Amino acid sequence: MTAIWRRELRSYYYSPIAYVFMGVVLFLFGVYDFQVVMTGSSYYIGQVYGIMFTWCMLFLPALTMKTLSEDRKNKTDQALITAPVSVTAIVWGKFLSAFTVYLITLAITLIPAFIIGAFSDPTWSHIFGNFVASLLYGAAIIAIGVFISSLTESQIVALVGTVGVSILLMLIDSFGSMLDNTFFQTVVSWISFQARYTPFTNGIFNISSVVFFVSVVAVFNFLTARRLESRRWS
Repeated sequence: MTAIWRRELRSYYYSPIAYVFMGVVLFLFGVYDFQVVMTGSSYYIGQVYGIMFTWCMLFLPALTMKTLSEDRKNKTDQALITAPVSVTAIVWGKFLSAFTVYLITLAITLIPAFIIGAFSDPTWSHIFGNFVASLLYGAAIIAIGVFISSLTESQIVALVGTVGVSILLMLIDSFGSMLDNTFFQTVVSWISFQARYTPFTNGIFNISSVVFFVSVVAVFNFLTARRLESRRWS
């Protein structure tokens, strides 16, 4: 798994994908952080992550679109899945490489918060709550994106499919509120990513939400592994 992770991580930085993703996200973070400085109130630092959350979830599919679809398109997938390494290790290696790029990007966004915090007293629980929530939510989107990438050889299809799922997950609460059926409202509330994400933004660390997002990652990586396993024996 480590070898796969290293290879995939290098591939991100040998191509423009990681640089474009990091550049766009960090630029937008910089713009919003500058606005915080102009307001003269450190209270809004935590809200920057809330604003950037939507952008990050829309940009993340750019990291996952090539994870498995590129191998399939280049006909290198057979060599990969027949290599003396488990498909589970392959999937987790690819997932962790995309997650590492995302983690590095988010970690850099904390630098302005620490600088501003040196001259003021921001609400750190909100800042770190947003940071952790963005990591967990992002990890789930990455796992879903890797799974979608395993279903097609087109990076564009994988990109559009993952963006569509990401948008649906952000809007599902609105759909749930329009339902008159209590049962379906309960189901929507339980599977809602937004409902799990929101408490963190207020500095409330909910263990059940952590377990939920980790479970989503585990389930979709398992499904991706089974998808590759089926192709290994086909």
